[in-house]
Amino acid sequence: LKAFPHGYQPSAQWINQIYTLFPQLENKFLICLPGRITRLKGHETLIELMENLQAEYPDVHAIVVGGADPKKKAYLDELEATIAKATLELASLEQQLEERAVGLRDRRVAAIPILTAELETFLAQLGMPDARFDIQLSEAGQFTANGKDNLQFLFSANKGGQAGLLKKVASGGEMSRIMLAVKAILARYSKLPTIIFDEIDTGVSGEIANKMGAIMKDMSGAMQVFAITHLPQIAARGNEHFKVFKTVGDAQTQSELKRLSGEERVAEIAEMLSGKDVTESALNHARVLLA
Repeated sequence: LKAFPHGYQPSAQWINQIYTLFPQLENKFLICLPGRITRLKGHETLIELMENLQAEYPDVHAIVVGGADPKKKAYLDELEATIAKATLELASLEQQLEERAVGLRDRRVAAIPILTAELETFLAQLGMPDARFDIQLSEAGQFTANGKDNLQFLFSANKGGQAGLLKKVASGGEMSRIMLAVKAILARYSKLPTIIFDEIDTGVSGEIANKMGAIMKDMSGAMQVFAITHLPQIAARGNEHFKVFKTVGDAQTQSELKRLSGEERVAEIAEMLSGKDVTESALNHARVLLA
């Protein structure tokens, strides 16, 4: 570029910027012009870009297209061919993505009424007979890792109630039951070998806790189920019972795991029922739960 006549030095500077930006052109199809950013669409080519440059900088166009360096012109020709090929490949991939997104949307449309019915059936078993779901599906403006759809879960816990966004209207206890229902349904379809419930019983007690334990027990017939819980109704349902506790030494606190069996398990369930001061009534109740 230094060999250009003095009068072409401004143009030479622009060409130097263009060559500097070629890696970005190849990767992102992006070029910066004074005062604006122009992004090349799938149907645009390098020639169209050069025509735009010619309109604003005729001397640059003359040097680039008809310049004395045939190697640079050959490079431009090769780059244009590369961009054209990449554009076709991009259009093909976008078409494939669109087709798969539409197929995924069709399957979602078919699955929504089935999932809604199963969720409401589960929640009726968990003491929420009037719970209703409205799963809304809409097309997103761009592709994501999960397709091209937006999903909203609307929920009403009470008969005649106005449905609202699940995350905003469900209480802690309601959310625990909903999450158990969702996981139980999805686990059945995905055939998981193992599932872990980490205090999914938060906010529930009494008969509802007993029903949640029954659902987990039923799930264990098809997969391995781990339940981290503080509720005796759920702990008593397990085939095995492990107690997690901490011991404090001279220099550190250590978490430990102990497998319980026989009377140890009865005593632990009784403590969960009545606290540290275990009564005979609590022991008898624990035996009933474990029977």
